[in-house]
This record gives sequence, C-alpha cells and structure tokens, in this order.
Amino acid sequence: MAKGKGIRNRTIDTDFADGAAYLARCVRPSALADGFAPDQTVIGDTFSVMPLLPRAFADLIIADPPYNLTKDFGESFGKKSAAEYEAYTREWLSLAAPLLKEGGSIYVCCDWESGLIVGRVLGEFFTVRSRITWQREKGRGARANWKNGMEDIWFATKGGNYTFNLGAVKMRRRVLAPYRENGAPKDWQETAEGNFRDTCPSNFWDDITVPFWSMPENTAHPTQKPEKLYAKLILASSNEGEIVFDPFLGSGTASVVAKKLGRHYFGIERNERYCIWAQQRLERAETDKRIQGFDGKVFYERNTAPQK
Repeated sequence: MAKGKGIRNRTIDTDFADGAAYLARCVRPSALADGFAPDQTVIGDTFSVMPLLPRAFADLIIADPPYNLTKDFGESFGKKSAAEYEAYTREWLSLAAPLLKEGGSIYVCCDWESGLIVGRVLGEFFTVRSRITWQREKGRGARANWKNGMEDIWFATKGGNYTFNLGAVKMRRRVLAPYRENGAPKDWQETAEGNFRDTCPSNFWDDITVPFWSMPENTAHPTQKPEKLYAKLILASSNEGEIVFDPFLGSGTASVVAKKLGRHYFGIERNERYCIWAQQRLERAETDKRIQGFDGKVFYERNTAPQK
C-alpha cells in the first residue's frame, strides 16, 4: 500500500485523474492559430511553440531551461558536451530573442557550470547587465568537492532603456548596532518586531528559501524555483499589466507570481502533469496573493518576516 502524505505535507502532486479539469484549461499549439492571448499555459515543446508566437509580445522573459545535468523531468534530459549545450542554448535564445520587446529584460537561471555557457551565449543576443547568485540553503554534500549551495541567474536587457524598479525590491535587514543622531535612529527604523534598515539589493541573495513539503507553493517538480526568487525579478523588471513569459514553465512559478503581482503571464511546458500543477497554483493565486518573505512593500531576510 502506498504511504499517504503527512498531515502537514502540502506538496501539490495532483495526478491526471484528479487534474483533468486543470489540464483542460491549458491550450495546445494549434489554438495559437486563432490569435495570441495572454494568461495562458501552452502544452508543447518550446522549440516548436515559440515560432508560433507574435514578435515583441513579452515585456519580461524568465527562463529556467534544463541545466546541463542528467535529470528526469518526466522525460529524461541527458548531460551534453559543452559544445552541444552551447548549441542548445543558442537555439532556444535565438527563438526567444524576437519575442522580447525593445527595452525588455530577460533572466536565465543556471548553475555554476551551465552558467559559463549561458552568460557567453546570452551576450550574443542581449546586453548582459549582471549575474545574480542566490543561496539554495540546502543540497547534498560532495566527497571530493565543495558542496554546491548556490545557483546563478543571468540578467540581460534588449537595449539600454529598460525598466528597473529599485524601490520595489528593497531588502529589510536587521540592524545589530543601531546608530543614532541626536537621539533619533539614523537610516534605520525602530519597530515592534525589531530594528531594521531598508537597503538596496545586491546581486547576492541569501534570503531565499527553497520550497519544501510544508509550504503551500511546493510541488513535486524536481527543480522548482521559489516564488520569492521570481517576485524580485518580476517587481524589478516589469510593471503592472505587462506580460511575463516563461518558455520553460515547469510547475508554473513565473506565471503564478506574475498573477499575484498584477502582471499578465504566458508559459510553455511540455509535461502535462506539470501543467496541471501550474493551473492548480494559478487558481489558488486568484484569492491568495501571499508570497513567503515579502509583505507587499519589502523583502525580509530569511525567517525574519512578521507572522500574519
């Protein structure tokens, strides 16, 4: 007998029998012949679907392509040679580049090894602005190497006149040695929850919690990205009402966070079960706009946000 989930386990792992209604909300590539509409999840291979999409429809692209690792995403992705992975990266970027508006931004997730290739190829199509490194907080140790506890996100833009909403992504950090001037706090706030300073974010993020079984955003997807991580990208590089596009949607984090933050979304995913989970999360986002670690104004350090 299969072991059931624990009472606190909130992981979304809906199967086809229970998820048929969610799957029916997705569209097939053939539907795109009737015209483009935002707020959709397309079931299909991104290399076949992207050529069907209108040019310059996206204000922001967030892409989480398979890293160059052997991994099972419902279908196995096998590790390629460096040259093969570079060709793979160049192929999908060549399809994505025309879909981004002038002045738009693109973020590409990677690990340290695939990032060596991604950053170089990204520069062939866009102006590379920065590389974000975020701390995963978990991961298995290695016997003959340093444990990999970090991942990267390359940030690039299409042209020089791009959106960057600095005030929307301030980090609230604890003040351990508060400085006062004339008896009043200088550049920090005194609150019931403690002393804090709202600071400009750097390109190293140590406040991200990877989704786990007791979090409502968690799914059974093997490489799901946290909502808080994508919230920073979306708030910084898009405005309300604009379109966020994810060509490798997975379990739907980019679309879900876009919806929670008042943006439109469009995603492509070939795995039908992942599409079910994405639609299930999108339904929840209609009434629950919460993002762990973000209070709607500032991002908190890990485990410091006030309880609601």
